[in-house]
Amino acid sequence: MAEHTTIQVSRQTRDHLAQVAKEQGVTLGQLVEQLAAKQLTADQIAERVAAARKVLRERMGCTLTDEEFDQGPNVLANVYAMAAEKMHTLRGNPA
Repeated sequence: MAEHTTIQVSRQTRDHLAQVAKEQGVTLGQLVEQLAAKQLTADQIAERVAAARKVLRERMGCTLTDEEFDQGPNVLANVYAMAAEKMHTLRGNPA
């Protein structure tokens, strides 16, 4: 037997979610479960970030520290640039 609980939301929110569920052909409970499954906890996010950084370091030779990764929005652009430079080097083309 499935466990059930009550979640209190405004009528407007309930009606909105019920309409979304109907349009998707699922029950309201199934919709809430789908929405909840898409939301990561802080620990899950931290695990994914650590895993991504590990891959960048191991497979792409990325030497950025965690602090450098955290410095700002340009870090991702820098990673892309480093990857492109590495590919040029591997192919024998100057960057």
